[in-house]
Amino acid sequence: MSWLKIGKFRSNKYPPGTKNSFLEEDSSTPFTAEIEQNEKLLQETFEDCSDLVYRRIDVNQNVHWLIVYIESLIDKTTLEENVIKPLLTSLTSDTYPKESGDLKSEMISIGTTIRTTKVSEAVANILDGHAAILSTGSSIVTTVSIPGTSKRSIDEASSEPVIRGPRDGFIEHISTNVSLIRARLKTSKLKMEYITLGELSKTRIAITYLKGIASETVVDEVKARLKPIKLEGVLDSGNIEEFIEDQPYSPFPQVHSTERPDVVVAELLEGKVAILVDTTPFVIVVPMTFWTGLQASEDYYIRWPIATFVRWIRFLFIIFAIFAPPMYVAITTFHQEMIPTNLVLSIASSRDAVPFPAMVEALLIEIIFEALREAGIRLPKQIGQAISIVGGLVIGQAAVQAGFISAPVVIIVSITGISAFTIPRYSFANGIRLLRFPMLFLAGLLGLYGIVLGLLAIMLHVTNLRSFGSLYFSPVAPLKLTALKDVLIRIPIWAKFRPSIRPNQEGEQN
Repeated sequence: MSWLKIGKFRSNKYPPGTKNSFLEEDSSTPFTAEIEQNEKLLQETFEDCSDLVYRRIDVNQNVHWLIVYIESLIDKTTLEENVIKPLLTSLTSDTYPKESGDLKSEMISIGTTIRTTKVSEAVANILDGHAAILSTGSSIVTTVSIPGTSKRSIDEASSEPVIRGPRDGFIEHISTNVSLIRARLKTSKLKMEYITLGELSKTRIAITYLKGIASETVVDEVKARLKPIKLEGVLDSGNIEEFIEDQPYSPFPQVHSTERPDVVVAELLEGKVAILVDTTPFVIVVPMTFWTGLQASEDYYIRWPIATFVRWIRFLFIIFAIFAPPMYVAITTFHQEMIPTNLVLSIASSRDAVPFPAMVEALLIEIIFEALREAGIRLPKQIGQAISIVGGLVIGQAAVQAGFISAPVVIIVSITGISAFTIPRYSFANGIRLLRFPMLFLAGLLGLYGIVLGLLAIMLHVTNLRSFGSLYFSPVAPLKLTALKDVLIRIPIWAKFRPSIRPNQEGEQN
């Protein structure tokens, strides 16, 4: 599937092929041999930027070198020890001439230096944590990488906790995230290709894959979808997910986001491609399948019979998460003969004082449950859990006693909520939660026939959905018996094989 069919630059203020002169730096202006003129060029570019520092090193009351940097983006100690101190030492040494400001490479005792003659390149480097060194009588500006921005320490991934498994998680610094992956894959086959997205944010994106294992078709498709994206700023990996999805209107996520390095490495070993975005701990992995959303990293750290049992529990409860409330509404409204006599009498007595039909009752309690869940997430941790638990108990009990809702609906909705929490992938669980509401309407209008129609619609959608050329429901549809070893069960590690995600000429999985 081509980029022209997929991308269409949804929600893009600046369509492909266009440029916004206000957002772009002037790339044509060169530096001159006059250090005062070069300083003026930088001052005009960084007008009203009070955090820009100009450090002058004079010789005989004349400016010999000018060091320009943003104080909040560099490590001042490193600057003093590895840049300023060697420059001052060179002025008292007989090795370097005093009449010229030519900067020798051996004067700087730090590894990463870039020489440029363009103002735009120097400005970009300064904004990326470099110190620019301007020399008297030279149009060449040397920038030295001295990153010093504060970063969060490596901690456990809060969105994907495990009992057994690695405890480190990605942070908001792409270099640290790359090191966490390279620490687990010590091979030159691990490739990191950087691009920059965001007209103003200039966010670094790393396309990561294992050469020889990842499909070249998928790698090329990832690059083709990422490079044309035009945004003012990329603040999180979620900002680019919508641009690279195959079907943006699907409730199912077609990219897998995770903040666990071990998950990314496991996916890379299976031939997938990871997309790391600077300033966010969440890494995107493609392609994604339906079954990826039901697999947890801990499945591969515990014994395989237990992992298989837990996986089957998830399969069972994902059915409850979608169909439990619709089945209750359909049976109590249209198909009472399917319920045992004692149970139907119990349900009828509990609903005797309820003024709403079953569909409205179930919909009302579902919305209240979702509101409590959202409140528990948004409130501070100290009171969020208390609000969600106490709120659910108090509101549920009070509503039943007041006759607004019946006790069976509270039980069904509670089971449904617990079922959704068994799904290990947050974005996948959100799509499952969303499907309950159209299924409720179908059940309230058509009964079991509506549920069957909804199930057929879901199955048709999932089996036709693709993620970067790979079928979303593979290997169940199309059926591949050998690949089912790691879908329906978790095979032992010693029997592990590498699943193929390479699409063939027809776009289907091999």
